[in-house]
Formats: sequence, structure tokens, C-alpha cells
Amino acid sequence: MLLASATPVGSAAPRSPWPPFLGPRDTLPPEVVAAVEHVWLEPTLSRTVKGPTVRAPWELYVAFVDTPDITAAAARYLKLARYEVEAIDDDWYRATDNEGSRGAYRVLVRRPGRRVMLSWGEHSGSILGVVTGSALTVFDFEPTPAGIDQTLTAHVKIDNAVAARLARLLVAIFGYIADQKLSEGFRVTARVAEWAVARPDEFCEWLAREPLPSPRRARVQAAAACAG
Repeated sequence: MLLASATPVGSAAPRSPWPPFLGPRDTLPPEVVAAVEHVWLEPTLSRTVKGPTVRAPWELYVAFVDTPDITAAAARYLKLARYEVEAIDDDWYRATDNEGSRGAYRVLVRRPGRRVMLSWGEHSGSILGVVTGSALTVFDFEPTPAGIDQTLTAHVKIDNAVAARLARLLVAIFGYIADQKLSEGFRVTARVAEWAVARPDEFCEWLAREPLPSPRRARVQAAAACAG
């Protein structure tokens, strides 16, 4: 089950000048600080989504979280999704959903049970044309007796003025669309991790033959206990 809540601009308590879930601003490049403040100080929408519990070993799940390019490739193989992710380095990624949206994101915080990402992107549509925006996303995950719980909070800034006004006025509709995109990542990661657990031989054979960067492949192979 996916649970969500929405906070439109103006309904929440005043924000702190800097996100409390990030380290000191002087530890980040000036352009990243500016991008964070652009989203954080006046977001168009804030969304919180709780994803399905993942029934997979912790180490394997975390490996998929930290190799989204491999998770996306596995999702395409399983016909769960069409999106693609390219790893530029361990913290920078480019992505496209092959449905009109594309962008890039950077991992700002990487600690046990939490990742914080800053993303930029655009969506091309027939009604509003090209709409650009950015997001600051906090992804929390923790082990429980039933599996791994996942919660994601996204603070979204829509740069297109018309789209932003519509999003504020029609928060339920725009929120639903945002939740669908956010929850897709939850569902895909859970399904891929559970596939690796349920059918390890098939998964390891696929992983060995898929054209992937060797160090990233090796991390997932180790977490999945693939032979060789």
C-alpha cells in the first residue's frame, strides 16, 4: 500500500533558512547551495509518500538503492518500467522516463537509512509545452521485522508560472501525478530486489551478461551472493 500526504505552499509552518537534513551549507559548492535554496525556500509542492515494505536482505536492497542504473536496467528487463538511468559517477546521475521527462540528480547525503537528492529536470507536453523544475528529496528506509520500510519526502519547485499556479490550485490532481512518479521508484526497487531473492540464478545470469560498469555490477553481485 502507498500512503501520501500533500502540503501546498502557504499551508505549512515557516521553514528554516536551510534544510535541517543537510549538512552545513559551506560544505557544498555555491551552485548547489543556490539550487537547494531555490527549492527549499519556496517550493510549489511538498509530498510525502510511504512505499511498500520490501522483503529482501538489507545489503541487497541498499545495493539497488545505490545503483539506480542497474535497478532501472532490471526493471526494463522485467517490463516493470521504461525509464533509464546513467551513472555519471557515484553521486551524479542522468535519467529519462522515455515519456517526455528527463533530468539529472545528485546525491547530497548518503548515510545508513537515508539518502538526500537534489534533482533538476524538464517535462515536454502538448498542453504546457516544456516545464522545468527541481526537487529536494529525502529518502528514508529502515529494517523492520516484516521487511524494509520506505518513506520519501519531496519538495518540488515548478519553474513554469502557469504550471505552478495550477499545481497550487489543483493540489489533489497534481499531487496524485507526483505521487505516481514518486511511488514508481518504490515499486520498481521492491520488485527488482524481490526478484533477485526469489530467482537468484536467473537474476545473477542476467546481471552477468548485462552491459554495465564493472565496479557497479560487482557491488550488486556481491550483495546478491552471485557466484563468480
